[in-house]
Formats: sequence, C-alpha cells, structure tokens
Amino acid sequence: MDEVAERGLVLSRTHLASTAILIATLLFEARVSLTGATDPGFLEFIPAIVIIAFLENRWLAIASTLVMAAAGLGARIVMNGQAFADEWVRAILLLLAGGMIAFLFDRSRQSLRASLDVKLAAVEAAESRYRRVFERAAMGFATANDKGELLRSNRRLGALLGYPEDDLVGRQMDTFVHPDDRDLFKKSLAGLSAETPSSGSDMRLIRKDGSTFWARLTLSLSAPDTSPLDSLFMVVDDITEQRSAREALVAQREWLDLALSAGRLGMWRIEYDEKVISGSHKFWEILGLQPAALRPLGDMSAIVHQADWAKLASPPRKDRPGGNYDVEVRIKRPDGQIRWIALRGREENQNGRNQRTGIAADLTERRQTTLLRAAIRKQEGLMLEQRHRSSNLFAVITAVVKMVNAPDGNLVKFKETLIERIRALEATHMLLTNSADASSTIHDLVAQELRPFSEAGKTTVTGPEIKISSGAAESFAMIVHELTTNSIKHGVLGDAQGKIEVRWDFASGRAGDEVVFDWIETGGRRIAPIKRQGFGSMVLGVDGAPLVGHSSKFEMREDGLRYSLRLSPKEIQG
Repeated sequence: MDEVAERGLVLSRTHLASTAILIATLLFEARVSLTGATDPGFLEFIPAIVIIAFLENRWLAIASTLVMAAAGLGARIVMNGQAFADEWVRAILLLLAGGMIAFLFDRSRQSLRASLDVKLAAVEAAESRYRRVFERAAMGFATANDKGELLRSNRRLGALLGYPEDDLVGRQMDTFVHPDDRDLFKKSLAGLSAETPSSGSDMRLIRKDGSTFWARLTLSLSAPDTSPLDSLFMVVDDITEQRSAREALVAQREWLDLALSAGRLGMWRIEYDEKVISGSHKFWEILGLQPAALRPLGDMSAIVHQADWAKLASPPRKDRPGGNYDVEVRIKRPDGQIRWIALRGREENQNGRNQRTGIAADLTERRQTTLLRAAIRKQEGLMLEQRHRSSNLFAVITAVVKMVNAPDGNLVKFKETLIERIRALEATHMLLTNSADASSTIHDLVAQELRPFSEAGKTTVTGPEIKISSGAAESFAMIVHELTTNSIKHGVLGDAQGKIEVRWDFASGRAGDEVVFDWIETGGRRIAPIKRQGFGSMVLGVDGAPLVGHSSKFEMREDGLRYSLRLSPKEIQG
C-alpha cells in the first residue's frame, strides 16, 4: 500500500509539472499575439513539448502538442482574421515534430525500463540467494555497525547463543564475549582498517543460559574504503569439539613423550623417496648426534656398521605395504662407543611415498648382560663337566690300577705299564679340556693316537665327524690306545710293511644310529699269542664287555688283526 501511494504521489507531481509547463507556454503564446511581437513560428512550443514528452507518456505528450498547435492557430486567426497556408503548414510540422519527440522519448523510456527490469531481477535473485545462504548457513552470520552493535543475524547464530533470532538485533556483540576475552575482541575490532579489512581470533562466547563455548570469530569490513553503519560482517564458527580434540591430542602427545622418555625410546622416520631421516631429540641422543630436523640418509653410513647398512638403507618392499619392520644395527658413535640399536616400526606407502616410521632403543647394556649371562652359564657348565670328568678320571685310574698286574712280580714292569696307561688318559683328558664344549670327535681321538705312524703313511683313517661325550671319549681313547700298543708290540706297526686302516660309520647310514668302528691290520704276521687275561683284553672286551660300547669282535687273520665295536647313540651323547 505504501508503495502504491508513493507511486501515485510521484505521478501527481509529474502531471502538475506538465500542466504548469503547458499553461505557461499557452500564456506566453497569448501574450505574443496580443502585443503584436514578432511571430516565432510555433518554435516557442518545442521546449515545452520536449519537457512534457520527458515527463509524460507519448499520448499525453501528443495531446499537449495538439493543444499547443491549436492554440497557436487560434491566436493567429484572432490576430489576423484568418490562418494563412504557411501557418497551417507550421502547425502540421509542429504536430509531426511533437509526435516524433514523444515517440522517441517513449521508446527510450521503454528500453531503459526493460534494462532496469533485467538488472533489478538479477539483483533480486542475488539478494535472494544471499538471504538463503545467510539464513541457512551452518555458521553464525551477522552484520553490525562499526561499534559492534548487531543489525541483523541468522538462525545459526541465535542457536549458538541460545537467543531467538530477533532478540539479537540491537545488542552489543561484546556482551556475548567471555570477560577474559573481551580485550581481545575490542583489539580485533579496533584493528580493522582498509589495510587490514579482516581478522580472526579464537575466543569464548557466553550463551543465554550462562554456559560458554569456544568459537572462531571472524570480523570483516564489507566496504573497506568507506565506513557505512552496516559495514561490519561477523562470522561465528563453533570450534568447541575441534579444540577439545586438539587439547586431547596435545595431552596424548605429552603422555607419549613422557612414556618414550621413561622408556629411553626415540621416534624416527625415513623418507626413502627423498632419502632423508628425521627423529626426536632422544633418537639423535641414542645415536650420539646433535639434534636436527632432517639429515640425509646417506650420512648415516658413517656411523652404521657396514654389515648392517643394508638393513637401514634398503627401501620397503612394494609387495608388502604396511608390514612390520624390526632390525638391530650396530653403530659407532662419534666418541668411539660401539652400540647396539633396535629399530622397530612399520613400513608405509602414503600417497606413493615409501617410508618407515617407528621407535629406536639402545640395546647395548641388555645385550652385554645377555652375553655375560650366557658366558657365566657356559663357564658353570664347563666347571660342572670338569668336575664330573675329574671324578670319572679318578674312577678310570682306579680301574686301570686294579686291572694292571705285575708280570712275575716285576714291579718295574708294572710301574712302566701303569705310567703308560695314565699318560694315554692324560692325552685324552687334555684333548677334551681344550675343546670348547668338553667333547671330542672319534677322528681326533684316533688321529692323536696314530699321529707318529700317519706321517710314515702306515695308517688310513676315514669316517664322518661324530662327536663323542667326555665320559665315553676317555674310555674310547683307552680302547684305541690298547689297539695301538698291541699293534706296536705284536702286530703290523712293529713290521715295516704293515698298515692299519681305521674306519667308522653309522650302521644304517643315517645320523643318529649306532656307530660301527673297525680296526683292520694288514701286511704283517702276528708273532706272539694273545693273552686272554691281560689288561688290554679287558679294555677291548675280548672275552666280555669292552670298556665302552658293545658287540666287540676280535679276529686274528693271516695278515693281521681285525677288531670291531659298536657304540650306541646314548653312549656317544653321554
């Protein structure tokens, strides 16, 4: 209704102006005619026609032109008694000119109105979109003057602050700001200028119910070159959850740093595409290097042991993304210390970038402790074994003394025989003592006894590497010693042409089975009969069980002696 009344008022003013111009023109024409002044030839009507055509539509302009032409003709008829032909022509030309002027103004007016309608429609559409965005935005929007007084707000801002939308208009924005943050708000507001048209800050806002929330408040000048009353635009975004998550993340990081520090662990990352390594302060401390944001991966080769460098420098395999990475490397610190470092983490491929990420720990003390404990356990085992062997040795010596007889009461011969047997035990004992695990092999025991004859090419020793425990080794060495002594005195070792072949193997050809041992003499004749009741016969088991093993066989052939023995796995392993 107000718009219609305003339009009617504008039209009435236009008509009054047009009417006044028309009357003034007619009065001027009448005065010219009555005073007998020079006839202007209807030209005095042209300015009035232009003005009326500008103010009114074409029909009113043509009607006014017709009135003016008629008034001009009438004035001339009164003054001259008649209207001449040229006066009629001027009147007709005036009508044509007035009609043309009215038509042109009307045409221009229509074009201008059409153009204005298009632009107005675009402005209305833009304003409609702006209103829709303004009202439905997920963030709080408001316009305010340069003093921070709210002029308009959207629904979201009302929901954030807990007020109806209309209740916010006219309120000062700083009344919603937490007292501790109001100075920051005023400082942000005062800092807006043409050079700095916007600013943003995190601050706490107060709801209607008194509760607070964290918001990102952005202030912007919509027209930085001027300062209209509604030039301030405000955006309010609720960041309470984001801030809580950030604070939780910071707290978690602090706890992680505390845990890593307590565990003396360092964090590291290797970017293989860029060939750089980064790490925490503790990581560089473990390596004995100064802290740095990044280091070329190749520089680490100066401290990493050459044998371990490939573990660090080789990039992750592309066929197993996300795999675990667990290695131990040796490093030499700049101060010369050798340290064992454990690197544990995961292999990742993020956006096509190969990298490893994990933690580092110094295992040097733990590794040294483990090695020391292992060495102590080994030493304790050796001491127990030595004690066991010593006790066994006394038992063997006692048995040897009991088995050796004095031939015909000859004590000198008894003494020589006993010393010879004890020295054989001594040689075996020394061989076992020098062994790391207090054991020996059948080959070592045989080779030690036959060493004086092997250089002359009189012996052949063949067989697999079979370890024999210390207890069985001493008894087996006594058997080999008796066979060697017997061969020297009565067999082929006392003959220049004689030879001995010693061989052994697993009975079935598979490891872990019984071992068959053979002593074969060839190339000589036996010159003395075998004494069935002597010490050697008891050791070899000629008429009974041997000192170790079972199923012993003793054969005398034309060209020499053949002796065989079987050793069970239990006897070999002790």
